[in-house]
Amino acid sequence: MITLNAEGLDHKALNEALRRAEGPCRLTGCLGQRFIGAGMSHKEILIDGIPGNALGAYLNGARITVNGNAQDAVGDTMNAGRIVVRGSIGDAAGYAMRGGEIFIKGNAGYRAGIHMKAYRDKVPLMVIGGTAGSFLGEYQAGGVIVVLGLDAGQKGLMGFFPCTGMHGGKLFLRSRCEDIRFPGQVTVRPAKSADLEELHRYVSEYCQLFSRDVGRVMDAPFTVVTPDTKNPYKQMYVAN
Repeated sequence: MITLNAEGLDHKALNEALRRAEGPCRLTGCLGQRFIGAGMSHKEILIDGIPGNALGAYLNGARITVNGNAQDAVGDTMNAGRIVVRGSIGDAAGYAMRGGEIFIKGNAGYRAGIHMKAYRDKVPLMVIGGTAGSFLGEYQAGGVIVVLGLDAGQKGLMGFFPCTGMHGGKLFLRSRCEDIRFPGQVTVRPAKSADLEELHRYVSEYCQLFSRDVGRVMDAPFTVVTPDTKNPYKQMYVAN
């Protein structure tokens, strides 16, 4: 693995060095550089430190692992690949994400999964091991979001106004969600056996990445949230 020292480099110089490097890369001394790995396809990147906003934006197949926290807009409009964060992340993770996977060991900020979508065989996945902030899945149009609420203590699973404007996709929530208020255009129900079978794949991958016991994580009530209308905002678009 090639080691690159990010200290003193801006995002342009850093990404140029990543593109020139042959084989997997380890970034050390990372401190807030934005757009790391943006648009990259055939790269494996390990980051020591805290990357700035838009980590893996437009990612097209590369694999990025962060040994720590990350800032806002992780995986912005990513198309394919995988981002693993061994800490927590800021706001708007997976904005307009249309493919690939994001696994977060800890918590996510506001608007995780906003405008997430799916296209043909591309079904994006975001698994949040801790809690999520307000407006989770806002205007979600496709893909899957899982919130596990591990190590949350007395903190609630999520903030306010989840699924606002949701018109596609699916949420799995590790809770009965009895104290969570959802908008009227979504269906909220306990997970069935088929749901749990699908969910087990996502949770197994999370547990393998972060050394958790899949049996203990799955031994809890789960709630599934889906839109109950085809597209309640269809009239807002020019092309229908």
